Amino acid sequence: MGHGHDHDHAHGDAHGDELHHGGHHDHGHAHEGHHDHGHAHEGHHDHGHAHEGHHDHGHAHGGHHDHGHAHEGHHGHAHGGHHGHAHGGHHDHGHAHDHPRAPLLEEGAGTGKVLFFDAFSGIAGDMTIAALLDLGVPLLVIERAVAALPLDGFHLHRGHAHRSGIVATSFDVHVEAAQPERTYGSIDAMLAAAPLDPPVAALARRIFRRLGEAEAAVHRIRLEDVHFHEVGAVDAIVDIVGSAAAIVHIGAEVVGSPLPMGRGFVKARHGILPLPPPAAVACLRGVPTYGVELDAELVTPTGAAIIATLATRFERWPTFAPDRIGFGAGQRELPDRPNLLRVVLGTRTGGDESLGSASHVIVEANVDDLTGEVAGHAIEALFAAGALDAWAAPITMKKGRPALTIAALAAAPQADAVATALLRETTSIGLRKIPVARTERPRRIITVQTAYGAIRVKISEGPFGPPQIKPEFDDCAAAARTHGVPVREVVSAALSAAKG
Repeated sequence: MGHGHDHDHAHGDAHGDELHHGGHHDHGHAHEGHHDHGHAHEGHHDHGHAHEGHHDHGHAHGGHHDHGHAHEGHHGHAHGGHHGHAHGGHHDHGHAHDHPRAPLLEEGAGTGKVLFFDAFSGIAGDMTIAALLDLGVPLLVIERAVAALPLDGFHLHRGHAHRSGIVATSFDVHVEAAQPERTYGSIDAMLAAAPLDPPVAALARRIFRRLGEAEAAVHRIRLEDVHFHEVGAVDAIVDIVGSAAAIVHIGAEVVGSPLPMGRGFVKARHGILPLPPPAAVACLRGVPTYGVELDAELVTPTGAAIIATLATRFERWPTFAPDRIGFGAGQRELPDRPNLLRVVLGTRTGGDESLGSASHVIVEANVDDLTGEVAGHAIEALFAAGALDAWAAPITMKKGRPALTIAALAAAPQADAVATALLRETTSIGLRKIPVARTERPRRIITVQTAYGAIRVKISEGPFGPPQIKPEFDDCAAAARTHGVPVREVVSAALSAAKG
């Protein structure tokens, strides 16, 4: 994929060490035809198909799904069109195996469950689809979604790879014909008009918007001017639409692990870029990350956009009982870890969460001798101590006495500080701590320009229907005072700007 106009840092397929996740480079970068690899890597061209196993590969040729053949291996694929099917040293196993699969997941099989993305080696678009296929999502779900798009000149390829003895699924987009450059605006319009299931279209458009906004922010251009070049656009479209279709098919809540961020540099058409890629970092606002001592690209922009949009929260490992596991393979070996994305579908255990494992805690106390002014001051003190929310609710206590429940929601690490503030600022001699689980829509803040100046806008997304868009009221109120207009006019202007 690429960026708009002269701002795009086109990957000239000159990725050496860093490109390990997919043969298709799912960056928002252009994939040009010049190849100045300093050494062979697995995304190299003219890859081969050693037909020596029982690995069915669905081949959806530009949306036609009438191919399947037995094949063993894992291929890096070329971004230029000519696929000579010659092994480029990418197969890391030399003998055939039967790889029996679990029964396919039926639609809605994950309803009420947790789908955990354990990204110990990072995430890319092709790895996401591969892992979901390995979990049990039917290939036909991906193929039907892709076939609904007005695209051709490529086919889809599902294969297998061995990583540290683990047999994983691989997924490639094999481009067979020249592809046009596409802008974000044209891709979004295509997704809106395509005969996709509405939830799939809505989710895919949210993922692509996050990716487009990240590219626009990096290059400081308008969202509509972001260009996704040639092969990169096809890769990104397939990865995003296919991932959206798979997630909607499963129907589970998505939880992500913190993401490992490699280091190093990548050669682009207009210069050298740092890793992690700038667009990937922009996609990950609000997502927990950590550094690893590895010169490699572990999180691609498309992978970042997918997980940042899908996940309702991020944690090392959720409290749940695993039911099914899928592995998606990246396309090169890493020196210190298997190059895999693990997805785990599990059942919430619920009801037995202790304070030590709960992510959030409600701290509350009943008081019957507190004035309204003191209650208001106590709530302010709870916020100052780190509460995420605080409130007072009227209750009736013993002997008919009117009273208040003063309560606060806090992240577990701040629970003790909030409890101290509650006891200090009220007349209560005790309180309750209730462990709770919190489901959050992933949120981010953007700044929009209006006739009344710059206004911050909070956008809450995730797989919960259309995003919630809310201008920051303090910004709107300040702008309204400055310009002498009703605050609702500023709010309306900010909403219009945020919706594009």
